[in-house]
Amino acid sequence: MIDIEDNGPGIPQDLLDEVFIPFFTTKRDGSGIGLSLSRQIMTAHGGDIIIERRPTGTRARLVFV
Repeated sequence: MIDIEDNGPGIPQDLLDEVFIPFFTTKRDGSGIGLSLSRQIMTAHGGDIIIERRPTGTRARLVFV
């Protein structure tokens, strides 16, 4: 398991289910493929990515099986 955390404002709770949808983005210049592609790669190798909202930002947990 690998945890990656940031200390930004975090992903709003109501968007957590949408961040893995291809081409979904809240950024004006974003493509929306980063997390979608990352999850596809992890799934292809038997793992997963879990996004959690934390008091200090957002955590992406990469789980390898």
